[in-house]
Amino acid sequence: MSAGATQVAEARTTFHPLAVAAVERLTDDAAAVSFVVPPELAEAYAFAPGQAVVLRRTIEGVEHRRHYSICAPAGAPLRIGVREVPDGLFSRWLVHDLRPGDLVEVATPTGSFHADPEEGGRHLCIAAGSGITPMLSIATSVLATPSSQVTLLYGNRTTSTVMFADELSDLKNVHPARFELVHVLSREPRDVELFTGRLDAERLRRILTTLVPIDVDHVWLCGPFAMLADARAVLGELGIPADRVHVELFYVDEPPPPVHHADRVVEGITSEVAVMLDGRLTTTAVPRDRRILDAVQEVRSDLPFACKGGVCGTCRARVVEGEVEMVRNYALEPDEVERGFVLTCQSLPVSDRVGVDFDA
Repeated sequence: MSAGATQVAEARTTFHPLAVAAVERLTDDAAAVSFVVPPELAEAYAFAPGQAVVLRRTIEGVEHRRHYSICAPAGAPLRIGVREVPDGLFSRWLVHDLRPGDLVEVATPTGSFHADPEEGGRHLCIAAGSGITPMLSIATSVLATPSSQVTLLYGNRTTSTVMFADELSDLKNVHPARFELVHVLSREPRDVELFTGRLDAERLRRILTTLVPIDVDHVWLCGPFAMLADARAVLGELGIPADRVHVELFYVDEPPPPVHHADRVVEGITSEVAVMLDGRLTTTAVPRDRRILDAVQEVRSDLPFACKGGVCGTCRARVVEGEVEMVRNYALEPDEVERGFVLTCQSLPVSDRVGVDFDA
């Protein structure tokens, strides 16, 4: 990553009310929302391709947050892609009710899932559904470098559910020799049998061994958990080093695994948890069976969070004292875990005293 991209990735998340510039309908249940960023906040909202923002709104006195990927290329106005979720508190509002001029609380961009557009090289992108949102940002940004090549495998149910169809087609027309686009539809027959069905392990294996060169510098994955698990397994079989594979998960549809404290004696029912955020230390008692983020938020409402599902990484912090048990993790890289970072929304205190540093 370039120094600039790294600085963007590590910036502290801060919310600002931004005016909606446009709401563009992409499909019956999806839209792209653009925001007006005032000049004095331009630097704060600079983003690397692939990063995301957190949106915040209060409904009947309760604060809610959601995590949305940026679909715009680096240097372009801030724009996100949204697909409506059944009974979605945020997505339905964004897709159907939002209008230009409305104010939305938007956090500054964050996330380690991002490309360096100046690096060049060969990139393989695999996405399904709304997982195309960060891929559009990555592909468009990377292709601005003449030495780069991008192959995108994009899975959907039918042609009518393809988000950003026109923009992807335009990108192909602009870079016909350097951008390869493969649509795979699960509920609509294609002329080529290989492109009809789900992007599961078998289909990915066939595509990657017959059509797509696997001599790539980076692989970018974004979609549901099952597809990402299959893609990682197939890429491993084909010899792609794990450090070249970058993953963004937009939801998890399975329950968290049970937590087992094997051969460990837990004394008492609470732990003393000390949290450092923005240079201020807060200490409180946390039950051993309660997530640190949920418990500490009762005395420290400014803790960063978004999905609370172990997916977005917004609540990332470093354990500097004691021990915790992380229930699940779909956001942190192995090296981050080795350095003591955890997702506080998924972490239970284990030792009598725990120190967690959000500023690390």
